Amino acid sequence: MNTTMEKIPQQLLKQFDAKLIKTRISTKNYSFFRKWLRYYIDFCSKYDHDSKNTESLPYFINKLRGKRQSRQHQKQAYDAILIYYEIFGIHPNWPEKPSPGNRFENEVPGVHEKAVAYTKNEAFVNKKWKSVYAGLSNEIKVRHYSPKTFKAYSIWVGKFQGFVKSKALEQLSTDDVKKFLTFLAVEQHISASSQNQAFNALLFFFRNILKKEFGKIDGVVRAKRKPYIPVVLSRQEIDLIIGKLRYPYNLIVQLLYGCGLRLSECMNIRINNLNFDTGILTIHDGKGGKDRTLPLPETLISDLAAQIDVVKELHLQDLNDGYAGAFMFDAIEKKYKNAGKEFNWQWFFPAKTLTYVPETKEFRRSHLHNRHVQKAIKAVVNRAQLTKRATAHTFRHSFASHLLQANYDIRTIQELLGHSNIRTTMIYTHTVKSRTVKESKSPLDL
Repeated sequence: MNTTMEKIPQQLLKQFDAKLIKTRISTKNYSFFRKWLRYYIDFCSKYDHDSKNTESLPYFINKLRGKRQSRQHQKQAYDAILIYYEIFGIHPNWPEKPSPGNRFENEVPGVHEKAVAYTKNEAFVNKKWKSVYAGLSNEIKVRHYSPKTFKAYSIWVGKFQGFVKSKALEQLSTDDVKKFLTFLAVEQHISASSQNQAFNALLFFFRNILKKEFGKIDGVVRAKRKPYIPVVLSRQEIDLIIGKLRYPYNLIVQLLYGCGLRLSECMNIRINNLNFDTGILTIHDGKGGKDRTLPLPETLISDLAAQIDVVKELHLQDLNDGYAGAFMFDAIEKKYKNAGKEFNWQWFFPAKTLTYVPETKEFRRSHLHNRHVQKAIKAVVNRAQLTKRATAHTFRHSFASHLLQANYDIRTIQELLGHSNIRTTMIYTHTVKSRTVKESKSPLDL
């Protein structure tokens, strides 16, 4: 989606609306006609066409055709632009009414010839930019970054592409980045974290795709970072939510709170991550690709064992149905082709249905989708009428805060959460009452 779409000036919009009334366009279609005018003006700006030149209209119509807009929508857009031309006294030398049986595109002379030239030009531009996203995907996979990183980076690169209006890659410079980051802060009012993410995405894009050094970025208006205090639930509120959740969401929330997990970490647990002998849960490839171990809550041991029995029964059923196994990461899949069918590699929270893979024509089992858990938690929080805004991540915040409240060492909490920097963990000192003794005293006298 283009975040920099041209807006219709208010004066022009008033004139356009007046023309709509005169031409007796149905009021229910006003918003559609305004939309087509805005698209047209944005299109002309983006592809260096003169919006007041009637020769731009064929290119615009063919753009809509390329976007698979229906003939009805193309005709509606065509009529909207003709009304726009009337504001400036522009009267194309085209027949007002096409001859019977002719399509409306035939009213515009040379539309097909111009379409060919436009399509070739667009294809050339798009081909280069499309290679950017393919390269972005490859570079991220080589570094074993999370798929979410690719999604976020590709979104920001796409917004940057829209901002620079698909400018030739060779002509991109740090000045374009400065203008884009300033635009995000001043016009879009995005948060500081989002602006930093955009900066990191473009830094990665320049260095690894364009093979250009980013250079020093000065004079950028930065979004102000507001101090963030996490929402923390009381133990009573957590028990209330767990009590209202159905299986398996109640067990998931107990793990989120009991082990301080991120939702993605919880969904990615496999059977072999749990060690009941030592009471340890191992998290592989957490945020930043880090591994860590966590103590299993003793109160959950029986419930976790029961969940393993559920997975075991489902796995046997899948094997009998001839499924291809659980989804695996590439390295294991290549080294051990049948690993996906082994019980210890099954998801601890499997998806309810199998997923069909068109490339291999196989059925595989994925884990429960994050969104299902988020929806279940939101529904229960709303029903419970809590005064706090609680999400899946709130249980991780509560885990850290409650440990800190119980006088656990901040370094221990840092390790359990998997934070690289102690400063990240220190935020939880603001979520509990301070118990620091401020009176100076020698430790010999304690």
